[in-house]
Amino acid sequence: MMRNTYTLEGLCCPNCAARIEKYVGALEGVSRALVDFSVQKLTIEAEDSGLLDDIRARAGRIIRELEPSIEMRDSVISPGRGTAEGKADSAPLKTRLRRISLVLGVALFVAGMVFDYVPSLSLPSLVRLAVFLVSYLLVGGGVLVRACKNITRGEIFDENFLMGIATIGAFAIGEYPEGAAVMIFYRIGEAFQDYAVGRSRKSISALMDIRPDYANLKTAAGLERVSPETVRAGDLIVVKPGEKIPLDGVVAEGFSALDTSALTGESLPRDVEKGSAVLSGSINRSGLLTIQVSKVFGESTVSKILNLVQNAGSKKSVTENFITKFARYYTPAVVFSAAALALIPPLLVPGAAFAEWLNRALVFLVVSCPCALVISIPLSFFGGIGGASRNGILIKGSNYLEALTNVNTVVFDKTGTLTKGVFSVTRIVPAGGLTEERLLYFAAHAEAYSSHPIALSITKAWGRDVEAGTVGAYEEIAGKGVSVRVGEDAVLAGNARLFEAAKIALPDVEELGTVVYLAVNGGYAGYIVIADEIKPGSKEALDELRNIGVTRIAMLTGDSKAAGESIANRIGLDEVYAELLPHQKVEYLEALERSKSGPGKLLFVGDGINDAPVLARSDVGVAMGGLGSDAAIEAADIVLMTDEPSKIAAAIRIARRTRNIVWQNIVFALSVKGLILVMGALGIATMWEAVFGDVGVALIAVLNAMRVMRLPIHRQI
Repeated sequence: MMRNTYTLEGLCCPNCAARIEKYVGALEGVSRALVDFSVQKLTIEAEDSGLLDDIRARAGRIIRELEPSIEMRDSVISPGRGTAEGKADSAPLKTRLRRISLVLGVALFVAGMVFDYVPSLSLPSLVRLAVFLVSYLLVGGGVLVRACKNITRGEIFDENFLMGIATIGAFAIGEYPEGAAVMIFYRIGEAFQDYAVGRSRKSISALMDIRPDYANLKTAAGLERVSPETVRAGDLIVVKPGEKIPLDGVVAEGFSALDTSALTGESLPRDVEKGSAVLSGSINRSGLLTIQVSKVFGESTVSKILNLVQNAGSKKSVTENFITKFARYYTPAVVFSAAALALIPPLLVPGAAFAEWLNRALVFLVVSCPCALVISIPLSFFGGIGGASRNGILIKGSNYLEALTNVNTVVFDKTGTLTKGVFSVTRIVPAGGLTEERLLYFAAHAEAYSSHPIALSITKAWGRDVEAGTVGAYEEIAGKGVSVRVGEDAVLAGNARLFEAAKIALPDVEELGTVVYLAVNGGYAGYIVIADEIKPGSKEALDELRNIGVTRIAMLTGDSKAAGESIANRIGLDEVYAELLPHQKVEYLEALERSKSGPGKLLFVGDGINDAPVLARSDVGVAMGGLGSDAAIEAADIVLMTDEPSKIAAAIRIARRTRNIVWQNIVFALSVKGLILVMGALGIATMWEAVFGDVGVALIAVLNAMRVMRLPIHRQI
């Protein structure tokens, strides 16, 4: 499956977005088309990459036919940044013409009202009609043209048709000022609504403005400024004070303090020196750094963050999908109700005037547009995702953001999640006449080829190079340990399951930490204890989860039962399941899923490559992204850039705040519209109230949606 993303400049109407999505999605060769109104993006998926250029051309023609004011352009990585040049002047010219026509139309309307309210200046009826009609056409001509074009395509029930038919109806019954005023206030409200949406988009873009513009590549001829995409792994780049680090790498020379707030949400600078790993998107605050690039741009942290946040709109929440379906039926239902309101009472009720009931029906038409919901709800979810990313929490879609609101069970991995994942040897207990040094010698050589943190801690404790040619017949036994020949000796090193399979008896050992048992030439030789420190704030993070309503917190670990229970007792876990192989973690997670009470969601938090299957199987998978493996990040639904367990509660708070604002908008919009519909049917509401019920409610809902990114995450929800 191939995917391309394009920018739709000038997209300011949710119904336009829905039409573009519908028609582009129906093109031959297109598997799926998605328009994200929040960031003005069109994503096209096709099975055959060779068809993408042709599909792009056909999609461009469709968009020009549907909405001539929208420009389809090849998308850049970060929305809000410079797009293709060459057509840059066309959109501003159209905008200026629309503004001029609006100003002239308003001026004529004001003049007409002055003539109406000053008896000595009263105009002849035809002149009066001409003044208001010209004012109306200057302001609403574009609306009428779009309505006619859409009708020819079978797209009747949109805001252009509704406003057109309502205002033409007002002119038909002689209410010239009211018809012109409704269109004027609709256009003014639309302009304010576009401004609010634009502000929200700029806020979202600012959150993602972390893409580096260039890299200073170190060459034999000196420094060369190049695009980050052209730099290869292993190249040396130089980052000057004040510049963004363009690619992930390791400091080869220099010392500096980095501002990582755009990635992690942390305001404190991080000191780096030779040998320190650095992430793209960080800002170099002080010293000059020479960095050896470890990943190409497409695999770098900044690229992954941009992709995660920008593609979040492709995974819509249940609420968004419901509102989209609701809008399809709501508007036609109101239009048919308006028609019935205009026709039935004059036919059945004696003395009922057609003009009066037509006026009531026109109120129905004006207020029926569901823009308040169609615009504000996606913006609310995208704002929640953007606010989370600003705090170092990357959420891959609004469906996952919505799922977070219902989490009642949280399951943790241990190593690297609740603990630091930095192991050290704390005790060496030899047996069979060996010394501590000799036991450590066998252990270090047995673990010489492993990159597991426990193996690295043993080789670090040995502190010397492994003797060349002494290690042979190496065999790793998954989930148990290793079998290896060290010189002339056969060595087993691993957990109790390895020794049980080898039928070697072990003593009862109660140690706080991971125990690595050793056997030499088939005889038990002793054990080594490796301990891992609990992360600061792990206990507080669990307390915070309980404070926000999480009822069950468990841990799955491959470590020993003693080590797991020790961690559980110290930080307050409800349940712990230890000595698990990777496939057993999935089995235990499924058992926890089956036993959880109510409809709540289960969230799993992990960081290692062995956690990828469990992350994928859980309702919501959270990866510790700052130090976590690429496989875990890929499988997860949410990535925590700072590896702090406390960010889980913060993510749930953001999700619940977003949900609250979404439902505020839903209840507010439907309540106001419902009230005005009833008042309109009873003859109480006029066109003025109807315009507020459409444009005013939409504007208020959009402004409310913008609050998602501004409220502090530590507030209790």
